[in-house]
Order: sequence, then C-alpha cells, then structure tokens
Amino acid sequence: MTILCVRFQLPPMYEAALPQLLGLLEEFTPVVEALPPDGALADLRGAERYFGRDAVELASVIRVRALALYGIDCVTGAGPGPMLARMALRDARPGLTRAVPEGEERDFLAGKPVVALPGVGTATARTLCEYGLDTLGRVAAAPLSTLQRLVGAKAGRELHEKANGVDRGRVVPNGVSRSLATERPFTRDELDPGRHRRALLSAAEELGARLRAVDKVCRTLTLTVRYADRSATTRSRTLPEPTAHSAALTRTAYDLYGALGLQRARVRSIALRAEGLAPAELASHQLTFDPVDEKVRRIEEVADRARAKFGPRAVMPGSLAA
Repeated sequence: MTILCVRFQLPPMYEAALPQLLGLLEEFTPVVEALPPDGALADLRGAERYFGRDAVELASVIRVRALALYGIDCVTGAGPGPMLARMALRDARPGLTRAVPEGEERDFLAGKPVVALPGVGTATARTLCEYGLDTLGRVAAAPLSTLQRLVGAKAGRELHEKANGVDRGRVVPNGVSRSLATERPFTRDELDPGRHRRALLSAAEELGARLRAVDKVCRTLTLTVRYADRSATTRSRTLPEPTAHSAALTRTAYDLYGALGLQRARVRSIALRAEGLAPAELASHQLTFDPVDEKVRRIEEVADRARAKFGPRAVMPGSLAA
C-alpha cells in the first residue's frame, strides 16, 4: 500500500484551508495531487522507506496532525494505486483507514457492483448487467474477448484490467482540478420558476466563492435540472472569458435555465458545474468601466474575506446580487 487518498472534513465552501492541509501532506512526500474541494492523493513510496512505517501508520500520523494543527478530521483510503485508494476511501471512516493490501486487490473488488469502478457509466453498467456481469468479480472472470465485444476493444481491455486490480494510474503533483460542482435539492418537487432562479443564484454564488478561494477561474458552466420522474436535462455554455465572478456565473446560469423553456416542470434539484478550470493569475479580465460591476467585485472581495475569517455562513446566499 503506497498511495493514500485523503478527504479532509472541511465545511462547505471552505477550500481556502486546503493548501495548508496539502502542505501537511508534503511534509511526508513531495508527490501530492490536490483533489479540490477537500481531498488529495499522496504517493508514500519514499516516505515508507524514510520513516520506516507503512502507509496506514503514516495515515494515522497525518490525521493526528490535521486535528492538532487545524482542528480538521479526515478519512483515508490506502492502496497500491490511485484507483484502489480512491475506492477504498468510500469504505473508510474517521480514525480508521480502509486499506487494500497488495495482492488482495481482486478480493477487495470482487463483490462490488460494476458501477463502483471509476470510468464505468450508467450505459456501460446496464450493458454488462444485461449479460449477468453485475459485479466486478464476474467482470474479472469474463474472457477479455467477451468484454471487448460488449463495450469495445479499448474500453474492454481497460475494464478487464481494472476489474482484476491492475491500477496503472499515478499521482500527478499539483494536478489541476477540472471542475467544481454544487447542487440545490428541493424539499419537494418544485414548480415555481422563482424558486428555481433563487436556487440558481445561491448555487452560482457558492461556485464563485469556491473558485476564488482556490484562485481558479472557469471557462464553461453546466446546468443540470433533475425532474420528479428521475429524468434530467443538461446544458453547457462557454463563458465569454474565464471567470470566478459570481455575477457573471449567475447571468450565464439564468440564460441556460431560460433556454430550457420549462413550463410547469416539477423540478427535484438544480446543479451547476464549473468546468475548464485554470489558475486565476493566467486569466485576463475585460475592463467594462461599469461602476456597478466594479462595485459588485469589491463587495465580493469583502465577502470572501468575511468567509475566510468567520466561516462560510458569514455571508447569506443572494446577498451579493446586483
């Protein structure tokens, strides 16, 4: 077990603490990959040799330090590779690292449903289940040629390898997260477009705050509306310029919603995803000379400082609306 997947139990919208926690991991190994908003992968091969402890023991030390220095608990999965460490994390609990020992990968995977494997979507899982391949153990035992006929040559080979515990992934230091997402579920199926728009406003402001907390901008915004009949509609739009400005994200979210033309739709939840993330310092901003826009941006800066000092509830959703 050389790879740790750590999820810090950060309050929502509190990714500003993540760089400090990543620094804690970097005291053990320089090979750390951030998984915003609250996680990281760490390759401990060198650390195991240097400290004379295995990954599970080092995970315990990391947890104690995170609690002592920052008051933040964490859950940890450990495995021979990133994929297995991520899957082990799903079974982990605070104070107890879920580990997949080398040589026991197939036993760990055997009883899990096929949809639990990273990269297996709903359509692929449905196809496999139609042929009785509903667990990873059965997929691992199936002939490679059968899987390739079902899902294609390349996908079949990757599926066969992963189901047999072959993890070819690696930890990429300073990897950039490709997206951030947030969802607003309703307590009951919601018909009121006004409530839909308020949920969009709240979600867009949260995304903007989270992007600014990690010094990122996004290029694309995706809206997903889930309905009472369990169906969903997804629409994406490329922004005029990469941004973390809540007002710009809100305008785009409203445009996406308006383009759906919903009429008396019973909406169960609304989700927004910011995609195509990039470092904020590499993005340009078109000056508008609009005093209202500049005022809103200054208010955002003040609100971000309040969140960093007093927590995510310091600023009420919707309070930044222009």
